[in-house]
Amino acid sequence: MKADIAIIGDRFMLPSEFEAAIRRKCGNAPTIRSHQTPWPDVAMQHGYAEADADGLKEYQGHADEVVAQVGDAAIVVTQLAPFSAGAMNRLPNLRMIAVSRGGPVNIDTAAARRRNILVVNTPGRNASAVAEFTLGAILAETRLITRGHEALRRGEWRGDLYRADATGEELREMTVGVVGYGHIGAKVVRILKAFGCRTLVCDPYVPISRDDIEDGVEQVALRRILAESDVVTLHARVTAETRGFIGAEQFAAMKKGCYFVNTARGPLVDYTALTQALKSGRLRGAALDTFGVEPVPADWELLRLDNVTLTPHIAGASARTIKFAAAAVAEEVRRFLAGEPPLNPC
Repeated sequence: MKADIAIIGDRFMLPSEFEAAIRRKCGNAPTIRSHQTPWPDVAMQHGYAEADADGLKEYQGHADEVVAQVGDAAIVVTQLAPFSAGAMNRLPNLRMIAVSRGGPVNIDTAAARRRNILVVNTPGRNASAVAEFTLGAILAETRLITRGHEALRRGEWRGDLYRADATGEELREMTVGVVGYGHIGAKVVRILKAFGCRTLVCDPYVPISRDDIEDGVEQVALRRILAESDVVTLHARVTAETRGFIGAEQFAAMKKGCYFVNTARGPLVDYTALTQALKSGRLRGAALDTFGVEPVPADWELLRLDNVTLTPHIAGASARTIKFAAAAVAEEVRRFLAGEPPLNPC
C-alpha cells in the first residue's frame, strides 16, 4: 500500500527524527511532508481547564492548522497535534494517526473509531527517563540537595544541614510507596530495589510481577501507602477516578514528615492542599515536575516554599525517548502499509 504521510513534529520530537525512522523502516516509497510546532519553547494547551478544547488534553495547535498541514495524507505522525472529531471530519483521506506518546489525549479516539481511523500510540516511550528522574527527585528532597543548592546560590553556607535534627535518612531505611504500576511505576520499583528500601505498591488494576513479589515488594491499598510510607510517589494516569484523588484528606492521612513526589500529572493533586501540608510540616518536603496549571502562575505560594524541589515538566525528556518513540511510530507505519495488524492500537 502506498500512502502519503504528514508529520507534525515539534522541537522535541523532531520531524527529521520521525522521517529518518520511517525511511529506515519503509524505504523511499511513501511521500512525506513535515511540519514543526514550537513546543516546548511555546507551552502546550492543556485542555484540563479550557472550555474550548473539544475534550482534548495536552496538545499544541488548532484544527484549521492541522487540516491544512495534513491535507490529503492518509497517515499522520505526531506527538501533540490535536485531532478533534471536527478536524477528522474535514480529512476524508485520513486512515491512520500514529501518536508518539503513551496516552493519546490529544486525539478524540472515539471519533476516530467511528470514522474507521486507526490510532496507535507508543506506550512506555519515556518510562526509563521518568523512572530515573523520579529517583533523582526523591534523592534531591530526602538528602536536602535542593536546599543546600539554593542556599549556596544565595551565598549562604548551610552547615546546619549536617545537624542530627536536620539531616535526611538514607533510602535503605525508608518505606517508599509507589502509586500506579504501569510502565513507569514498575520501573521505579525495579530501580528502588538497588537502594534496599521497603517498597509498597498501590494499583487496583495491575498486579505486581512475580519477581517483585519474590523481592519483597508488597501490593497494598492506598490507605496503607499513605499511613506507612516515608516517600509517596505518583505514577497514575489522569482519569475520572484519579482526578484530584490526592487532596487534603490524603495528605492528612500521610505519615508525618513524609515526602511527596509527583512526576505524573498535575490534575491528580489538589495543589492548594499540598501547599498547606508543606507549610504545616505535615509533609517534610515535595518534589514536583507537574502542576495543576502549566506554565505555573508566577504568584503561586508553592514556588516560594523552601521545602520543595521544582522542575518544569521535564521528567520524560531524554535523547533515548526521542529515538525510541520515533522507531516505535515508524514500525506502526510500516505495519499499516504492509497490511499487518498494529502493535499498539488505541
